[in-house]
Amino acid sequence: MSKPVVLPLKSVRNPRDLGGYIGFNGRKIKAHRLLRSGNISQITAADQRFLLDYGLTKIIDLRSPAECKANQDRDLPGVTHYEFPLSVEDNTGGHGLDMSKEFAKYRRDQYAGFDMMCRRYREHINNKQAQRSIHQIVSVVADTADGAVLYHCSEGKDRTGLVTVVLLYILGVDLEVIRQDYLYSNYMLNNYRHVRDEKFKAAGENDKFRANMRILGSVANAFFDTSLITINDNFGGIDSYISNQLDINAEMQEMMREKYLED
Repeated sequence: MSKPVVLPLKSVRNPRDLGGYIGFNGRKIKAHRLLRSGNISQITAADQRFLLDYGLTKIIDLRSPAECKANQDRDLPGVTHYEFPLSVEDNTGGHGLDMSKEFAKYRRDQYAGFDMMCRRYREHINNKQAQRSIHQIVSVVADTADGAVLYHCSEGKDRTGLVTVVLLYILGVDLEVIRQDYLYSNYMLNNYRHVRDEKFKAAGENDKFRANMRILGSVANAFFDTSLITINDNFGGIDSYISNQLDINAEMQEMMREKYLED
């Protein structure tokens, strides 16, 4: 497996270029075309310049309307912006949402966060809103002849991870390589989790709460498997899911391959 291409951004979490992965017929994904990251609401001028010089032309925000309102993406000159939320509900907390019941559960049960994440992944696979948004995302990507498309959520790991699974699969990347790319978010977010954990520790939160928050700030094989198993059990496999639930036909998939794979 080729190593993920990490972008040298200081103010954006988990920024990567999907270029370099091997797709159909041994053709590599082009660099400077498909970018993934966490939210860009705090992006610095230097990082903006880097992305513009890198070829950025479009940004796709996967976050809920409440998240977008609370931490709006910065407008970058000449860059078209889209909002395609995978869920209309703000389930990240911290934006006026009352999380007291969830937090109380996290202090009692160290596995509550894990269960919630598995449930959320199932919901994203089954949910019509998420399916419509992923269709729109792929449509925008397939219609982009030149330049880079950056898509992101909050931490660039879950919703961004699921969209990446679909894009890489359409481009013919091996499923184990897709899994490893998904899991790479854990490495990218090590410092983020550490800083957050120190804050919870200083605030006097107990070990179970802190364990749950580490889970919520991570990805896991179990979450990836939950998605695939839900697809296999409910929709007859990933090819059927892409064609029928996401309404991404063979023509659109071939358009993706012609535009994003090297000759």
